[in-house]
Amino acid sequence: MNKKYAYYDTEIGTIKIGYIDEAITDINIIEKNEIITNDTPCALSDTAAKQINEYLKGKRKAFDLKIQMSGTPFQLCVWQSLKKIPYGQTKSYKQIAEEVGSPKAFRAVGMANNKNPILIVIPCHRVIGSDGSLTGYAYGTDLKQRLLDLERHNC
Repeated sequence: MNKKYAYYDTEIGTIKIGYIDEAITDINIIEKNEIITNDTPCALSDTAAKQINEYLKGKRKAFDLKIQMSGTPFQLCVWQSLKKIPYGQTKSYKQIAEEVGSPKAFRAVGMANNKNPILIVIPCHRVIGSDGSLTGYAYGTDLKQRLLDLERHNC
């Protein structure tokens, strides 16, 4: 299987959508110095971009995309748990660690969040510190706060 990429402009920057066959494999914001090598966008990547843009405009609360994730068994378990956090709500790293059966592995949950390959669709931005702090986010806490505010505003 040959992974392809398509790039789309959004209000949070240019996103790169990776796909194989009929599944999305990753969605990321590109770095400003990243070279864009656009493969031919397909209906699947167009649909993913459309849904991300609808989400960013407050018009979409859930995603209807076929995704295929690659990671360690622990990462996959964490990412599945993240998908269950309702729109507009948050959970702590500790709560996710408890949900995946490793109550002391909250740091490992944080590392799994950092490796999340599918921005927004797998909502790692909904995971916060036990004290309510934003803590880390691969794209910065400003974007994390923006996404949480967007969801709270549109609940």
